[in-house]
Amino acid sequence: MRGFTLILAILAVFSIPVIGQIDDPINVETSVVRLNVGVADRQGRPVTDLERSVFTVYEDGVKQPIVGFEPSTAPFSVVLMLDMSGSTLPFRQVLKAAANRFVYALSPEDRVAVVEFYDRVNLRNDFTTNGKVILHSIDASNGRGKTRLYDAIDFALDKLAREKGRRKAIIVLSDGVDSNAQAADRDKLAEMPDSKVPNGIQPDDYGPMAEILRKSDKLGVSIYPLALPTGDPAKLADPTPRQIEMFRAARERFAFIAQRTGATIRTINRLEDMGRLYAEVAADLRTLYTIDYQPLNYKRDGKWHSIKVEVTNPELISRTRTGYFAR
Repeated sequence: MRGFTLILAILAVFSIPVIGQIDDPINVETSVVRLNVGVADRQGRPVTDLERSVFTVYEDGVKQPIVGFEPSTAPFSVVLMLDMSGSTLPFRQVLKAAANRFVYALSPEDRVAVVEFYDRVNLRNDFTTNGKVILHSIDASNGRGKTRLYDAIDFALDKLAREKGRRKAIIVLSDGVDSNAQAADRDKLAEMPDSKVPNGIQPDDYGPMAEILRKSDKLGVSIYPLALPTGDPAKLADPTPRQIEMFRAARERFAFIAQRTGATIRTINRLEDMGRLYAEVAADLRTLYTIDYQPLNYKRDGKWHSIKVEVTNPELISRTRTGYFAR
């Protein structure tokens, strides 16, 4: 029996899905737009007991019909993404303890998938409400080498596409320095004169970003980055101007993803703050409403369409993503 158990354990290790083994991504063909919406009073305190009737959605200034509504108590499907690249080796245990705290703060009905990424992207566990499975996946996460951050986010979005009828979010812990993006930035900066290097790279000027944002727009996914201090350009030791610009662009790219998906980036200045910030994100999810609306004049024209959500009480302030490209 002991030998049989050992064989099963070995098979389990070698059966961890990697990015090249998942099914083809699901194409979401629908014109319904899904929004995660936060509401707070003038003092910034969340308001979580509102009904559908108090919300109004505008697209390009035109009122839109709301076709679906979920209260703040509705469960989420969450992808918990852990950066296991070489830059996180010195503080792995702190990282894992903080991720555990996030899991403890979730609702029992939230479904969680754990994804680790480094120079590979591995699915540690598929969506489950089983806390023991999730905590084991966090503890077993490992890796070293480069950072395939944007490949991993794309992978997570494809997994979430299969979570039909669920509210969706991605929580990604990383320094934000994607190895492929950094190589592309380095090539661009090499061709620039020194005077053009500061602010020479725009955060959305990286090809894979467009596909990530297209998928997140279609699925209504909020992406919450927790930015590790190793990616902070202010903490680089004796950097060159081009190194500063590469790290600045990486951090702004990370923040841009949050802003475009209606979430917020949390910057980890001290490692001991990591657990608290994870808990803040979990609490943030519990304050969100989800609204589906059907655009009255939907066209796949590739253009930007602005979104605004209002509530009837003028003392309340709503927050959601600012719009989408109709692709």
